[in-house]
Amino acid sequence: MVRSFARICRRPLAFALVFALVSTLAAQERWSEAQANAWYAQQPWPVGADFLPSTAINELEMWQAETFDSATIDRELGWAEAIGMNTMRVFLHNLVWEQDPKGFDQRVDEFLTIAAKHHIRPVFVLFDSCWDPHPKLGPQHPPIPGVHNSGWVQAPGAAILSDPAQYPRLEKYTKGVIGAFANDPRILAWDLWNEPDNGNDSSYAKGDPKNKNEIVLALLPQVYAWARSQHPAQPLTSGLWHGDWSSIDKMPPLARIQAEQSDVITFHDYGWPEEFEAHVKMLEQFNRPLIATEYMARGEGSTFDTVLPIAHKYRVGAINWGLVAGKSQTYLPWDSWERPYVLEQPPIWFHDVFHPDGTPYREREVEIIRALTSDKEPPL
Repeated sequence: MVRSFARICRRPLAFALVFALVSTLAAQERWSEAQANAWYAQQPWPVGADFLPSTAINELEMWQAETFDSATIDRELGWAEAIGMNTMRVFLHNLVWEQDPKGFDQRVDEFLTIAAKHHIRPVFVLFDSCWDPHPKLGPQHPPIPGVHNSGWVQAPGAAILSDPAQYPRLEKYTKGVIGAFANDPRILAWDLWNEPDNGNDSSYAKGDPKNKNEIVLALLPQVYAWARSQHPAQPLTSGLWHGDWSSIDKMPPLARIQAEQSDVITFHDYGWPEEFEAHVKMLEQFNRPLIATEYMARGEGSTFDTVLPIAHKYRVGAINWGLVAGKSQTYLPWDSWERPYVLEQPPIWFHDVFHPDGTPYREREVEIIRALTSDKEPPL
């Protein structure tokens, strides 16, 4: 996602008190370091991609009954399995669940059945603060030509996020989804909120609530508490994505919440391999399993060739953005929002691993993934 953020705002006293109370309650049930590390020791090294079937432009189109595409999901997860991937990070959406909780759960179960067939255990994301703040059910608009992720939508949207009276809807969704699958061994983990304080400065900033940071600072601990109330067998997390991670005291307030309440530490890093390794060393201070839930942006210096061997060295999970080039158009770079790639294509793909027909973008990349997931040295 675009690495931009708005200034962290000061919270009113009432928010601070609520946050302190909820944080205490949630922290009581957080996994211990020993429990988290014992869980991780039982897992294969997590390697995969942030997954959206190529026929969907966003989470709504992926999960709505009319456009849920099990055939494409099956085919594309098969390609992932063939190169050694064993997890996928998959975004859900509160509006689809609210429309038909039973049908939504059935589609999630179908997805899990397909994924299990391919020996893939997903990380499910419940909420997301990135891109369009006005999600709407029903048919989704076609991709904007030449623009990266032109149809992705936030969950919840700005209307719900800015209205505390609607938070019971979010509580029901969180408890409903996690409660339904709390003991499902096909799920690897729950990612409660993607980049909660992302201000979408280069795309939809004007549509976000002006006090978005203040809102999520108070709301995220509640989401952790709602999730923990369902006693999931899988770990909870929310990924760090900006700020100084060298010590807990230097972290932005939101990042501190993520670090202190997550069972396993997840993070995003689209920088050069030196930056990735430096972040890994910083995060080792928490003595918990580490998983990079977003990386690999070729134009930014983050590549399979350079970053994945570092993740393998430290046994840090590695989930790159994008599997198959499709309607999300994330093979196009972030700057396509300022200059759409209509008359010409970028010199290299930004994200994604496969063409829509299953051909790898670079055969060398899939050779590296296959080798490292088999604990072998990549071929020269």
